[in-house]
Amino acid sequence: MGRFDGKIGFVTGGGTGIGFACARAIAEGGGRVIIAGRREQVLREACGRLGPASSFAVCDVASDSSVAAAFERVEREFGALHLAVNAAGTGTVGSVLNGPVSEFVRVLDTNLTGVYRVMQHEARLMAASGGGSIVNISSIAGTHTHRWMTAYCAAKAGLNMLTRCAADDLGELGIRVNAVAPGLVPTDLAAGLVANDETVAEYLRRMPLGRLGTTDDIAQAVAFLLSDESSWITGMVVAADGGHHLRQGPDLLHQFRPMFSAAGGSSTNGA
Repeated sequence: MGRFDGKIGFVTGGGTGIGFACARAIAEGGGRVIIAGRREQVLREACGRLGPASSFAVCDVASDSSVAAAFERVEREFGALHLAVNAAGTGTVGSVLNGPVSEFVRVLDTNLTGVYRVMQHEARLMAASGGGSIVNISSIAGTHTHRWMTAYCAAKAGLNMLTRCAADDLGELGIRVNAVAPGLVPTDLAAGLVANDETVAEYLRRMPLGRLGTTDDIAQAVAFLLSDESSWITGMVVAADGGHHLRQGPDLLHQFRPMFSAAGGSSTNGA
């Protein structure tokens, strides 16, 4: 008997990376899973790999109407929701002095406001289903500064508090809300960091376990928090980062400064 037998799950950013690994954990645990993302072809291919227990909904978490349409489909096709993983995310590079306000707003609208948008729908459907478990994907950047990743850090710090507040708000409805905060994991979003040897070395020297994470490392932590095995845990932000949280955030200016110089932007250190 699987840990998710009879459960319906919804995963944003479920077509690739951490989101896909979480969706696979739900399906392998006996649940049915709906993956959501902006690119239909990516979602179709991901469902092909996940198998018959999966389906998809095209959804942009930065759009109220898109999110509402996705959940109308979930309710119409499944009538219930028990599990949710909010993994959709984006990033940008820039310090307080040289990062455009429009980029700051864009990152927050996906990584923070987007999670709030989706969680409202998840919580309403879970409440009608008798309760459930939500796991948000945060980051080591939510607690440790990453120079010139100001918008991303601010969004993930906000997500950590949103997780705690949601756990407090929704507990009386039988809904648990937690977050997992990965360190550096090779994904599409982190591809630029992982491809830079100096950057990887900078991360590794701040990790006691001395290796990059994998999407499965994160998915296993998420699966535990989704499952009944963690039925008395809510409001937690769990670090899954090789111990990076014990040390300092990385200094990535060696990688980011040339990007601004090449684009004719400011190289002023505003961090």
